Amino acid sequence: MGNFFTSSFVLIFVCCILALAFDFWTVKNVSGRYLVGMRWWSEVDDLGHNHWLFESRDPALANTSDSYIFWTMLYATPIIWLFFAIFALFSLKFQWLLIVIIAIVLNYANYLGYSKCDADAKAKFNSSEASSQTGQFMNSLMTNFVTSNLTNRFFNR
Repeated sequence: MGNFFTSSFVLIFVCCILALAFDFWTVKNVSGRYLVGMRWWSEVDDLGHNHWLFESRDPALANTSDSYIFWTMLYATPIIWLFFAIFALFSLKFQWLLIVIIAIVLNYANYLGYSKCDADAKAKFNSSEASSQTGQFMNSLMTNFVTSNLTNRFFNR
């Protein structure tokens, strides 16, 4: 659609890449945090190893409609770009394929990051839920033990 505004491929290419970079950053840092309560990033340590870091809130706090929209669009966007890649191949306009490949790579990076973040959040939530249930059970067990011993000492004399 950029050909409606200008015939310069370079200008269209630069505008598309800037828009894709802004979309990547927005989904990664803003949309994910507000819609599903997740954020991911990767860091490289001094030895050159890549480490994925995840930030998430309790999945039960997320709005279901926001979460549904976020995950649907996260899965649908690479499929839409794949459709554009097929269209560029069949129309023999290979220059547009470069933009499509960059878009697919950026969208796949968000997909991969949020999939790992979601798995990490579920594992963290399930382990914290299990430990809190175990802690509550032990707390109630100790409370019952202490109160039963105290009542036996005072009332059985």
